[in-house]
Amino acid sequence: MTDDFSKGKRGAVVKADPNKARITIRLNQGIIDHFKNLVHEQGGGNYQTLINDVLQDHIMAHNKELEDTLRKVIREEMKKVG
Repeated sequence: MTDDFSKGKRGAVVKADPNKARITIRLNQGIIDHFKNLVHEQGGGNYQTLINDVLQDHIMAHNKELEDTLRKVIREEMKKVG
């Protein structure tokens, strides 16, 4: 029996997420090792995805802090007016 690859397609088996961009970035080896170890301790996964998740969490936390500060300033200004 022979394998029939006549209907096969070249390229990645799993399509890349269209919401993600391929980049090249230089990180300290210690950072990479840290995230690879975390993935290993969690039983598998992708260290690049974990780095992405940590960056996303940081952005969300920073945005929340900014939002809280703006709300505080607005409340203080409203008290002065009203």
